[in-house]
Amino acid sequence: MAFKNRREILFVYSVKDANPNGDPLNSNHPRYDDDSGRILVSDVRIKRTIRDQWINEGKDVFVDGEIKTLDQRAKELKAKFGVESGREALARCIDTRLFGVTFALGKEAFAWTGPLQFKWGRSLHRAEVMLVQGTAAFATGDNKGQFSFRNEYIVPFSLIADYAIANQHTSVTTGATDEDLDSLFGAIWLGTTNLITRSKVGHQPRLLMEIKYREKFDGIIGALDEKISLRGKNGEELSNDQERCLRSCDELSINISKLLKSIERVDSEIESVRLVRDTGLEVAQLDLLEQKLGGRLKKDER
Repeated sequence: MAFKNRREILFVYSVKDANPNGDPLNSNHPRYDDDSGRILVSDVRIKRTIRDQWINEGKDVFVDGEIKTLDQRAKELKAKFGVESGREALARCIDTRLFGVTFALGKEAFAWTGPLQFKWGRSLHRAEVMLVQGTAAFATGDNKGQFSFRNEYIVPFSLIADYAIANQHTSVTTGATDEDLDSLFGAIWLGTTNLITRSKVGHQPRLLMEIKYREKFDGIIGALDEKISLRGKNGEELSNDQERCLRSCDELSINISKLLKSIERVDSEIESVRLVRDTGLEVAQLDLLEQKLGGRLKKDER
C-alpha cells in the first residue's frame, strides 16, 4: 500500500581527502560553486549511494550499475519476476518505486514521477579543491626507469548537507510504501559508510533526520539543509579563510536554531521525528529539540 504521510529528510555527511562528486566533463574536478566556494553533489550521486546499498542487501533495483541496454535489463527483470510487461517488472524494483522512471520499449511507454526527490547537496562551508599527482603502476615503455603520472582532484575536508521530500500523492502511482521509505532511511546511512572505492573512501555519515507528518498534511518546512549552519567549536562564526582551513568535525559544530523555529511553525502537524547522529559531530541546541518533540523523537547516536 502506498505511503500516506509526507516526509522531509535532512542528511549531513563529511568527506575527507576524497572526491565527493567528480564532473566527467571537467577532468573529474569535484563539482564546485565558484562564487560561493561550496562543494556540490548531485542528486544522482546520492541515489547511486543508496542503490548500491540496496544491491548489497539483495533488494531488487532497476538501475543496477551494469552496462546494459534497456531491452536487456527489461528482459532480465521480466524473467526474474515471471511477468509480461515492463510496468509490472519495474513495480517490483524499490528504486523505481521511490525515484521514478521513464520507460519506452516497443509498444510500451510510461513515466513515473518519483515520490522521493533529493535536491543537490552543498557543503555548509567554503572548501578547498586540491590537485594531487602520483605515479602509475606500469612503466611507459622498455625504459623501466620512466613511469607515467596520474593527476586527480581531492577535497581535503567538506561537510555536506542534502535535503529530500517524500510526496505521498505521487506514491499512489508508483506504489512506494512505508517499508520502502524505512529501507531508504537505513540505506543512505549505511550506503555512505560503504563508499570504499578509491575515489570515495573518506565519506562518513554524520546526521540524518526524518520528519514524518500527520496524514492529510500537505505542507512542508522546505530546504532543511538551509535551516542549519556551521559554526566553530565554541559556536563562533568562522571567517572565509577559517572555513577553507577546516579539516575535521573536531573543529566545528552545527547550529540548528533556524530549524527549531521552523519546526515550531508546523509542530502540531508532526507525527514523529527520527534522528541518527554520529557522536563525532557536535550539534548545538539538540537538547531543545528533544524537549520540544518529547516522545515523538526517536534518537540514535552512533
